[in-house]
Amino acid sequence: MGTVYVGTYTKPEDHVLGQGAGIYVYHMDPATGALTLDSVATEPVNPSFLALDPQRRFLYATSEVMTFEGQPGGAVYAYAIDPETGRLTFLNRQPSLGEATCHLSVDRTGRFVLVANYMGGSVAVLPVLEDGRLGPVTDFVQHEGSSVNPERQEAPHPHSIFLDAAERFAFVPDLGLDKVMIYRFDAARGTLTPAETPWVSVQPGAGPRHFAFHPQGRFAYVLNELDATMTAFSYDPATGALTTLQTLDVQPDDEAALRSGADVHVAPSGRFVYGSLRGPDCIVSLAIDEATGQLTRLGHTSTQGQTPRNFALDPSGTLLLAANQDSHTIVTFRIDAQTGALTPTGRVTDVPSPACVKVVA
Repeated sequence: MGTVYVGTYTKPEDHVLGQGAGIYVYHMDPATGALTLDSVATEPVNPSFLALDPQRRFLYATSEVMTFEGQPGGAVYAYAIDPETGRLTFLNRQPSLGEATCHLSVDRTGRFVLVANYMGGSVAVLPVLEDGRLGPVTDFVQHEGSSVNPERQEAPHPHSIFLDAAERFAFVPDLGLDKVMIYRFDAARGTLTPAETPWVSVQPGAGPRHFAFHPQGRFAYVLNELDATMTAFSYDPATGALTTLQTLDVQPDDEAALRSGADVHVAPSGRFVYGSLRGPDCIVSLAIDEATGQLTRLGHTSTQGQTPRNFALDPSGTLLLAANQDSHTIVTFRIDAQTGALTPTGRVTDVPSPACVKVVA
């Protein structure tokens, strides 16, 4: 049996509604993808994104709120994972120093958690202590600027933060700036400094949101929220530089729905990339040319629910789990290894306002 962790929105904030109770822990049948609820960790408010340390001993959750302990900003919560049951035990929490903490990553040593603060327009690094608890922020970077959309890009809005395979560089898609910011990451001190090429721009008004590397490390992909496009980049691991290869419209051709891209993941095989689109409520599937990194649209699959904010691939690359935030469901799909096609196999209807899914083998 595998374990699936689901982060939810638990209370209304200015920018989102929530009906969840915390972090839901499910057991998953790896053959069918069927989920059975085990427990719920109720400590965090709006745990909208989750990340695990490499040894799967600890789980970290954002608290996507505008104020924390009476001060402007969000927070990060730390949990110990029971190795037998997968259940969570609360360890501690720390302020993130920026409002609406929406995304986080853990480095491969398990020593640091990197966070993106969407409304605060900032990124930060928190140290992990020996027992998995979090220490106070070791570095904080405030973004500056704006872009062309006066309603959504009036200020910086970092939406995620990712490390490359060597963990020399951190990448921050900033929806408000139409840039992917690039930082050198010091894994000894837990600090971020601008790289030699400190950013790469996407097309004006695109609104970059989430980011994924190809398993070979030579290419990367960004799903742009505001115009529902996917941008492919080549990657230079020596300098951290990203070079734009292609920007592809991934909205269904006959769909007049809102353009609202959300999450992106590359299949472990490196042959396919998937993106969630919240306007038409579907997953777009694309083939990757492994020689050039460029993309070809294959098709769209309904998530059988509303607002697929986040989704996850299981470690084997055979299952995709889509979290439908506004219809309160998680739908499981089987992935065809040869074609990349998605076939629904089941759903869970007892998870309110799911925002993030993490699958552990």
